[in-house]
Amino acid sequence: MKDLTEGKPIKVIWLYALPMILGQIAQQLYNFCDSAIVGNCINPEALAAVGATSVISNTLIGFLNSATLGLSIPIARYFGAQDKKNMRKCIGVSAILTLVSAIVLTIVGLLFIYDLLVLLDTPEKIIHMADNYVKYILAGLIFSAVYNFGANLLRAVGDSKTPLIFLSISVVLNIGLDLLFIQVFQSGVAGAAIATVISQAVAGIACFIYIFTKCRFLIPEKDEFHVARADFNDLVQSALAMGFMSCIVNFGTVTLQSSINKLGTNIITAHTAARKIFDILDVVLYIIGNAVTTFVSQNLGAKRIDRVKTGVRAGIIINTIATTIIILIGFPASPLLIRLIAGTNDPAVIDPAVMYIRISVCCFYVLGPLFVLRCAMQGMGRKIVPVLSSTMEMVGKILAVLFLAPALGYLGVAITEPIIWAACTLMLTIMYLSNPPEKMFASISRSSSAYEHD
Repeated sequence: MKDLTEGKPIKVIWLYALPMILGQIAQQLYNFCDSAIVGNCINPEALAAVGATSVISNTLIGFLNSATLGLSIPIARYFGAQDKKNMRKCIGVSAILTLVSAIVLTIVGLLFIYDLLVLLDTPEKIIHMADNYVKYILAGLIFSAVYNFGANLLRAVGDSKTPLIFLSISVVLNIGLDLLFIQVFQSGVAGAAIATVISQAVAGIACFIYIFTKCRFLIPEKDEFHVARADFNDLVQSALAMGFMSCIVNFGTVTLQSSINKLGTNIITAHTAARKIFDILDVVLYIIGNAVTTFVSQNLGAKRIDRVKTGVRAGIIINTIATTIIILIGFPASPLLIRLIAGTNDPAVIDPAVMYIRISVCCFYVLGPLFVLRCAMQGMGRKIVPVLSSTMEMVGKILAVLFLAPALGYLGVAITEPIIWAACTLMLTIMYLSNPPEKMFASISRSSSAYEHD
């Protein structure tokens, strides 16, 4: 366990974030290998089928991951305040909320997934492969929820290394199972999905075995599965705010996918490959934002407001340096990476994908601060502002479907997100400066006092 309330903020945040960055890079490298195996060992249409469903599965998985991150915010705050009893109470209630959410999303997803694929204009030649793939993924959603809850719980108390170990094991297992099911058993896209579900189950089970054997202080007692009204409201609101923040962004991406699907199989394949690389390149920016969330939460609990402000600045500095490095790597390497993933040298696939990557990475200078500011304000208890920024992203993508994509084709898709990032970062900067951390701390203190009085 690591206390984030002591030490130089920029160093503390980086060292805390580094295992999470390595874990996400491992996960994205798995996605890279998974796409390469599907594209090369089956065919490009299979890769397009997987890509056509990724925005849907990412929306549901992203909701659960972000919701469990939201649940970890009050837990981290109590850990920073050294209040272990209330921390365990929050953990018990959070576990129940996570389980119920995963079951509901699994049922809803399995019932309506094919209709959604039709609604998104998924091409007829790949829709049945896409439906087959994503149903296996949805059936294993509970395992993803279990791992994400356990991992975010450990990170809330400063342990970012242990989740990396279990994730790394899962990634290696996943790649091995991909090759087994696809090449040996000839299971097609269903084999890739089954391999993913099995590896997630292993990671989730291993994570909780570790918690129950090595971190007993995190396990609630029988009388600790209830919390005060203030804490319950905080847990639910934090989970919903973070979950819907992710869901709203992904809903906009799902809408944008409908425009991409109308551009044909080559563009679907190009966009799928480009997004796999994008997801690797933006890992550092995203994870630094998540690290700032925990850093802010622990220091808010410890009443270290000076460190909250310094931590936000440190996160932005780290992401700015990272963006420069990403550009230097992403520009020259993008054509080779696209060819490796897509399994083709067809310019109709390679050229649009390279264009998408190069436009995106140049705009990471505004995406990095966006992640830090949004996550920091969530950690400070500002639940509405991050959701507003996500709503702005969704509206921007809907407008792109209506105007930019029809007018500019795939170029319109490629410039949509950078325009949205700039607008959201400007809005979040204004909101952060107009209501700084010390005001938020005073507001939280008044709210807690009122509940205690009740």
